[in-house]
Amino acid sequence: MSTRTVPSARPSADPAPLEVLSRGSWPAVDDPAGADDPAAGPPKLPGFVVSSFSPLAAEAAHRCLRAHHGEAPVPAERGDRTAVVVVSRLGDFATDRAVGAAVTAGRPVQPLLFFQSVPNAVVGHVATAWGLRGPVVCFSPEGDQERAALDYARLLFEDGEADEALLILVELFVDEESGTGPGTATALLVREGTA
Repeated sequence: MSTRTVPSARPSADPAPLEVLSRGSWPAVDDPAGADDPAAGPPKLPGFVVSSFSPLAAEAAHRCLRAHHGEAPVPAERGDRTAVVVVSRLGDFATDRAVGAAVTAGRPVQPLLFFQSVPNAVVGHVATAWGLRGPVVCFSPEGDQERAALDYARLLFEDGEADEALLILVELFVDEESGTGPGTATALLVREGTA
């Protein structure tokens, strides 16, 4: 699995249409029973502490992939050609704050925080569970996250690097009292559409 951190994608003059195969989010958009409690945050994710950034990304990705594929893993021929793109304007600033506070106070920093401070660390969890072995990209766009993610997926398809892309858009909320809140995440599984 290759990993690159890149600037925002530049759309082509005549963008190719993309087909959205499935979508998942946390909290769920269609959750009339209110099963997702924004105050409690997403389900915990083993190996990730302090921040809800990675649990948000993972839960949205799992929901999206389950909506299209059912249970993991995806068929090998599709997993080999499925890219994962993580998009966030602010990244995991809760982990950054926790590391900064520990360093400022002269306390040891939890080893797990070094691992999860890389925004696409959670992609390894998702990719392993679902058998995704395409390129991994993480970037912070200016403007509309979803449009930037779709534009980047088009570039991957045009370059022949992937046939499908799992786009994970994740943002933490800023709470003035506590510093952060759970946030939201949306994942889309896309491929090239037909004109």
